[in-house]
Amino acid sequence: MVAGEASSGQEVIRRLREDVYDVVLLDISLEDRSGLDVLKQIRVEWPALPVLMLTMHPEEEYAVRALRAGADGYLTKKSALTELVAAIHKVTGGGRYVSASLGEVLAHALQPKAPARLHEELSDREFQVFEMVVSGKRPHEIAKHLGVSIKTISTHRARILVKMKMPTIAALIRYAVEQQLVK
Repeated sequence: MVAGEASSGQEVIRRLREDVYDVVLLDISLEDRSGLDVLKQIRVEWPALPVLMLTMHPEEEYAVRALRAGADGYLTKKSALTELVAAIHKVTGGGRYVSASLGEVLAHALQPKAPARLHEELSDREFQVFEMVVSGKRPHEIAKHLGVSIKTISTHRARILVKMKMPTIAALIRYAVEQQLVK
């Protein structure tokens, strides 16, 4: 049995290339890049490796994105104490794991008459930028964190405003507060 810990996406990939693992517990928030981006890379290089997202981020906002990106399960750190062992057994056995509360979220999301919230139309990267913008990060901070240019961030911000039909960043922030997407 090999066990390891990594704080960055680059370190996760490096460790996976050096050793053989039965399962990866992956967080969405890593030092250098989004866990969703790392998950997508894992799916390309190790398509059969079970990946369980274990994160502090709420199920409602990230679980569907993580499952669509190829996660075998999604678990919040809040529920990890009681569900982690069962979740690991499930995904290493070839299954998928979702908590009962996530099951309800997914069932609700599949209802045809449930209108999508505006932010659910954003791509994963746009949602990541959206989250940073509404939390008060400046374009240069976002660019540095994501390892892209300020121009790229400006393009993302403009697309987010268009997709969400918002006239200003202030309106975007108001929307995020109303939808309880920021604390």
